Amino acid sequence: MIFNISRSLSLSQTVSLSPFCYCPRSCEQSKIRSAMSAGTLLYSFTPTPPNPSDFSKNIILSERRPKFPSRFHLPVPEARCFVFQISARRHSGGRGNWRLWTDIKSKPYDVSNKAPKSVKFKGSVDKAVLEEEDVLGDELPWWKQFPKRWLIVSLCFSAFLLCNMDRVNMSIAILPMSAEYNWNPQTVGLIQSSFFWGYLLTQIAGGIWADTVGGKLVLGFGVIWWSVATALTPVAAKLGLPFLLVVRAFMGIGEGVAMPAMNNILSKWVPVAERSRSLAFVYSGMYLGSVTGLAFSPFLIHQFGWPSVFFSFGSLGAVWFAVWLNKAQSSPLDDPQLRPQEKKLIFANSVNKEPVKSIPWGLILSKAPVWALIVSHFCHNWGTFILLTWMPTYYHQVLKFNLTESGLLCVLPWLTMAFSANLGGWIADTLVSRGLSVTTVRKIMQSVGFLGPAFFLTQLSHVDSPAMAVLCMACSQGTDAFSQSGLYSNHQDIAPRYSGVLLGLSNTAGVLAGVFGTAATGYILQHGSWDDVFKVSVGLYLVGTVVWNLFSTGEKILE
Repeated sequence: MIFNISRSLSLSQTVSLSPFCYCPRSCEQSKIRSAMSAGTLLYSFTPTPPNPSDFSKNIILSERRPKFPSRFHLPVPEARCFVFQISARRHSGGRGNWRLWTDIKSKPYDVSNKAPKSVKFKGSVDKAVLEEEDVLGDELPWWKQFPKRWLIVSLCFSAFLLCNMDRVNMSIAILPMSAEYNWNPQTVGLIQSSFFWGYLLTQIAGGIWADTVGGKLVLGFGVIWWSVATALTPVAAKLGLPFLLVVRAFMGIGEGVAMPAMNNILSKWVPVAERSRSLAFVYSGMYLGSVTGLAFSPFLIHQFGWPSVFFSFGSLGAVWFAVWLNKAQSSPLDDPQLRPQEKKLIFANSVNKEPVKSIPWGLILSKAPVWALIVSHFCHNWGTFILLTWMPTYYHQVLKFNLTESGLLCVLPWLTMAFSANLGGWIADTLVSRGLSVTTVRKIMQSVGFLGPAFFLTQLSHVDSPAMAVLCMACSQGTDAFSQSGLYSNHQDIAPRYSGVLLGLSNTAGVLAGVFGTAATGYILQHGSWDDVFKVSVGLYLVGTVVWNLFSTGEKILE
C-alpha cells in the first residue's frame, strides 16, 4: 500500500498517519493513531503485528527533513483491509490553529487473487510487501525514465560502432598509403594481417579479465587502447614498417577484449527475455560501423589526406570513454542511481553475480554444449569472413562491376545484416516471452543463420544476372545475422558467470576460421573456381547445423 504526500510542511507542523481500521475483511472501528514530527521522514513500516495496539511501535523514522512528494510503504497481512487518515496540523502560535486532513482508503480485495498492477508481492502472502510501480514515474523527465540497462546496451552499441569504423578505415587508407610508401601487395597483406596478431592474443585473456575484474574496466581499456593505436597509425607509418606493424597489432589487442567484455556486462544487466534483441542491437553496431567507415573514409581522404581518417576516428574513442566512465557500471549492484523498479526487473531471474575468482577450465571444456559453441563459431565465421573479405573481388571478377561499384555494393550486406540482426533479436525474445524454451529458440535462430546462407550461396551458380547475384549475396548475409540470436546469445545462457571466457574461447576459433578461410580461398581460386569456394562454405554451414542441433542447449550448465 502506498501513500503520497505532495504538500510541503514546515517544522511547526505535525503529520499523523492514523490507521482507522484493522480488521479481518470487515471494517470494525479500531482507531489507533501514530504521529511523527515534520522534521523526520516516515520511511517504511516493519511487518504489521497481529495485535493492533502494537502498531505504532513499528514505525521506522529517518533523521532528516521530509522531502515531498514522499512515498510510504506498508506490509499488508493476509485477509486485512485498512482505512488511513493523513493529517497536517499547525502548532499553536500566531493567529489561531488550522488543520489539513487527507483521507486515503485502501481498496479491499481478496489477497488470494492476483495483485493489482500497481503493486507486487514480495515473499509469502503473510509477509507480502506491496511496493509501488512507477507511482512517481510520470514526474521524472523522460531521460531519467530511460532504462539504465538500455543505456548500457546503447553504449556497448556505440563502442562496437567505433570498433569496426577503426578496423575498416585501413582497407580504404591503404591505397594512398601504399602509393606514398611504395608498398608491394605482399607488404600490404602483411600490414592487413598484423591486426589479427594482437586480436588473437586477447580473446581468451579478455574474457578472463572481464569475468574477474568486471566488464566496465575491460571494455573501457579496450576502446581507449585501440583508439590511441588508431590515432598513432600515421606517426608509425612515417617512422617505418616495423612500427606500423606493432601499432596495428596493438590495435588488435584492444579490439580483442571488446566482445568478451561486452558479453560479461550484458549477462549481468539484461534479463533473459531481452537478451536476444540487446545482443543483436550491439552487434548491429559493428555492421553499421563498417558502413560508416566505408562511407566517410573516402571523403576525409579526399578533403584532408589519409592521416585525417586515423586522427578523426581515433579521437571519437576519447569522447566515448569519458561518457562510459561517467555512466556505466559493471553490474547493477554497483550502480547507486539505478531505480528500484528496474533493479527488481533485472534480478527477477538473477544468477550469482559475484566476481569470478578462478576459472574451472576442466569443467568448462568437459561440457558438450561448450564444444558445440566452439565448432559452430568456427563454421559460421569461415563463411562470413570469406564473403566479407572476398566480396569486392567477386563483384569485380565475376560480375564485372568496376571498383567504384564494387565498393558501394560492399555496403549493402552490412546494412542487410544490421536490419536482420535486430529483426532476429525481436523474434527470438518474442518467442521466449510466449513460453518457448530458450533451447528451442536458440536452435531455431542458429539453424536459420546456417541454412539461410547455405541455400543462397548454392543459388549463385544458377543465376544469370548481376542483380540476382547481388540479391543472393545480400540475402545470404541477412540470414547469417540471425546467428546473433543463436550462438552469439548462447554464452550467457549456459554460463552467465563465465560468459566472457566462453566468448573468448569460441571467438578464438572464429578468428582462426577467418584467417585460414581467407588464405584457403586464395589457394582454391588458383586451382579451381568460385563455385568450389562456395561449396566449402556450404559444407561447413551444414556441419555446424548438425553439431548445433545435436549438442547445444539454452539451459545453464555452469554455476
